[in-house]
Amino acid sequence: MRRVGLIAVLALAVTACAPTGQERLREYNEDRIHLFQEGSYRYAGECFQADLALRPGDPDLVYNLAQCKDRLGQERQAEQLYGQCLSRAPNHPECRHALAVLLVRQGRRAEARRLIEDWLKREPNRAAPYAEDGWLRAQDGDLLNARGRLEQGLLKDPHDNRALVELGHVYELMHYPDRAVVLYERALDYNPHQPEVARRVSLLRSQGVGRPHPE
Repeated sequence: MRRVGLIAVLALAVTACAPTGQERLREYNEDRIHLFQEGSYRYAGECFQADLALRPGDPDLVYNLAQCKDRLGQERQAEQLYGQCLSRAPNHPECRHALAVLLVRQGRRAEARRLIEDWLKREPNRAAPYAEDGWLRAQDGDLLNARGRLEQGLLKDPHDNRALVELGHVYELMHYPDRAVVLYERALDYNPHQPEVARRVSLLRSQGVGRPHPE
């Protein structure tokens, strides 16, 4: 469900555009989203690079360009761009997750762990670092502690989309699909524009998953 994060960032870029000379970014933003979703990563990346000329150093645009490089297999460039994004916006959750995914994919799990642990130490009152730590623990198969971390995140912010979705995934892995559906639906209530989450709910519903039974 990582692509959901990218779309959310692009939507944020629209609202952030000033109604002045940068109006072009507002007008073209949907085209960039479409290009990325259609797999035209090279052309989308060229567009984001051009956008950066209008908004130099904008962390969302740097992240979007990094995502294009990542999808094209240009991992070194992607990692550098993720680093640039985080230097400007240390609490950019999509970027930190994308970098952690890249590190895990490259077999650099210890670096991914440090990336997340450092974030937790710096931002203990934010939900996002707990959600990221829960994700990594789930990747390691440590489902009980993953669930605990994600629940900690929801205590910080009951509306945190990432924590809700990741906890739903953990409950699926723990064979509690009914609880997963509740969490996915709550995430969709807060943010309906999550097609992958919506598809997951539809699939589980089609398999007869209902509301959780009282314990």
